Amino acid sequence: MTKILKRPDSLKPARHLYCAGCGHGIIHRLVAEVIDELNVREITIGIAPVGCAVFAYDYFNFDVTEAAHGRPPAVATGIKRVLPDRIVFTYQGDGDLAAIGTAEIVHAATRGENITVIFVNNTTYGMTGGQMAPTTVIGQKTATTPFGRRPEYEGYPIKICELLSSTEGVCYLERVSVNNPKNVIRAKKSIKKSFQNQIDKRGFSLVEVLSMCPVNWGKTPIESCKWVEEVVTKTFPLGVFKDKTV
Repeated sequence: MTKILKRPDSLKPARHLYCAGCGHGIIHRLVAEVIDELNVREITIGIAPVGCAVFAYDYFNFDVTEAAHGRPPAVATGIKRVLPDRIVFTYQGDGDLAAIGTAEIVHAATRGENITVIFVNNTTYGMTGGQMAPTTVIGQKTATTPFGRRPEYEGYPIKICELLSSTEGVCYLERVSVNNPKNVIRAKKSIKKSFQNQIDKRGFSLVEVLSMCPVNWGKTPIESCKWVEEVVTKTFPLGVFKDKTV
């Protein structure tokens, strides 16, 4: 029998320990498949921050270093400038990138650093118990917004792709999702393009991936997939926000 599906070489043979229904496992595989297909595993360096994303180095089968909370773009900048022949990417959650790391991502984008950013948006602080994140949607109940997020008290969600789209240094911005097979296929294409842009020295690329967080949302995995489609994408619409390659 011909084997048509296998574990990517860029993923270690380790059991994934994310919560049931979490999108991180899907996104990890997409990143690994892309790195294999582009044949850059031996020259790839990932940067993982604090949060659920911190576990990335347990699964990726290439060099991954850890950065302080919110600082992966700064670390990536340093590595890429010292080792410009390497493929450097950050793998960050919304609490990391859009809260404590807001300054780092804005300035890395403004400088047009030739790096790739994979930004996982599950609208909550997943690792620390489901508190409100910068991306928590209006009305969403969390550990710190038990009555739902209210703009008059907690403000509005930060939309990273829209925010960075006005930045001259940005080459490519796209928001995708992994809540159904069609969107997973689109997400892989977007992630692959973001890495190809770096290979081609086009500058800063960021892919925002809407992901499920069933445990902290208080939903089943299936309900979470539907919630992404019916609620989250209304605040964070999918699509390309900037693309200098076309």
